[in-house]
Amino acid sequence: MAAGDRWNLPNLITVVRIATCPVIYWLALAPGVTERLLAFVLFLAASASDLWDGYLARKHGLITNMGKLLDPVADKLLLVATFIPVYLISHRGPASELPWWGALPLWVLAVIFGRELAITVFRSWAARRGEVIPAGRSGKYKAFIQNLFLGGALLWYPLLGMAQRRGWGGSFWQGWQVFHGAWIGLMLAAALILTVYSMVDYLWGYRRLLSGSAGG
Repeated sequence: MAAGDRWNLPNLITVVRIATCPVIYWLALAPGVTERLLAFVLFLAASASDLWDGYLARKHGLITNMGKLLDPVADKLLLVATFIPVYLISHRGPASELPWWGALPLWVLAVIFGRELAITVFRSWAARRGEVIPAGRSGKYKAFIQNLFLGGALLWYPLLGMAQRRGWGGSFWQGWQVFHGAWIGLMLAAALILTVYSMVDYLWGYRRLLSGSAGG
């Protein structure tokens, strides 16, 4: 495959998404409301680019093995760049705890990142056997729900900061807190369920590789 085929527009979008991850990480951990709002906006843009590059690749026949490998890497880096700051911030005291979940439990990170590590190892193992495993449908659903949680959590903290500075109150703000808190709590629960399901789905879908290895 020619280099020009590898460095097509969808793959370049994916590379840009990878490059934004450390910026999002830094902004999310910054103490200022403005920086945290920027982290939320950049996260939305990065998440949208994941849908955009996939759409372009399918529409214009630009699906490449490089893209199949880069896209999951970008998803995982974005996950690290957002989940870890949310975890760290949630442990800064009672005022920073997440709705429903409190200080984000360590086992949540173990499930989320353990799944990613397991699938990454499995993909690398399969690639050495000539099988490039792209992001599957269940994995995409998992990533989408995770992003809904992460977007909600990244927005939660700057909104709380703005509420404290400007003295927000009243029924609207209280109602918003209830809605936003329920969103965060439910999306994280759904993300954990889909995280486990997608891992089982991947391994079952490519069980022929595992059985072939056992048989060899």
